[in-house]
Amino acid sequence: MVATFVIFLREGIEASMIVAILLATLDRLGHRRHFRDVIIGVAAALVLVAVGGVAAYLTIKTYGGSRTQTIFETVTYLVAAVVLTYMTFWMRNHAPRLSGELRARTAAALEGRARWGLGLLAFQAVGREGLETMVFTLAIVFASSSRGVLAGGGAGLAVSLVLAYAIYHLGRRLNVAAFFKVVGALLMVFAAGILVDAVQNLQELGWLPVLTHPLWSTANVLSEDSALGDIFHSFFGYAQSPTLGQVVVYLAYLGIAIGAFVGWRHPRRAHPRRVPSRVEGAGRAVTTRPYSS
Repeated sequence: MVATFVIFLREGIEASMIVAILLATLDRLGHRRHFRDVIIGVAAALVLVAVGGVAAYLTIKTYGGSRTQTIFETVTYLVAAVVLTYMTFWMRNHAPRLSGELRARTAAALEGRARWGLGLLAFQAVGREGLETMVFTLAIVFASSSRGVLAGGGAGLAVSLVLAYAIYHLGRRLNVAAFFKVVGALLMVFAAGILVDAVQNLQELGWLPVLTHPLWSTANVLSEDSALGDIFHSFFGYAQSPTLGQVVVYLAYLGIAIGAFVGWRHPRRAHPRRVPSRVEGAGRAVTTRPYSS
């Protein structure tokens, strides 16, 4: 439940902020009649993601307990970890200019008289976030029991809409960059847990036949089958009998990914000192020369 809450919270805020920027731009330009096109694009993206997610889940469930299911789950884990890491760094780098880019694309669609261009823009923006959420949710469902997955997702989505509304109306009084930085770091922990499950499956399939010796067992203290153990497993990657390979991958990923994410600083452009090439004086222009000793 905790993992899906954070996932839906983060993705919901990003998607709703994108839609809010599109609608605000149309309102500012006096094209409120195109609100319908944006809403149609958003609805189409949500339907596509929902249908695709349900179809993928039902399809793989038909292979329950088989090697095929294990392979599919492993691929899902790896894809989710890669996309989650890429998406978090992408948002960090593009967040400062995201609003300007969306406004420019909206204006371009209006100038080109491409009515469906606005719907397509909304479809792409929301569809991307929705597909990412679908992959992450499938990974959570496969990595743990399905208890609380829908409840956590619904709660995260509800909170994200409230926060997006507050961000839209309060503007600079809310530190959006700090929020995404904290949530991004939490999602890195979640991605590390997904990689732990991927390593476990790869070792069970015989595709990673190294570092397979279990280091310890905490089943008597906190079982993965318990409610608390399930939460720790789905979000933090907790394993009651981790292998050396799982521990190495977990620590290596966290050290590199979170270190790069938290320690990153937005590059500042250097502002060269402006030196006038010509000086106006005495009614005529005088060309300046570099000082020489």
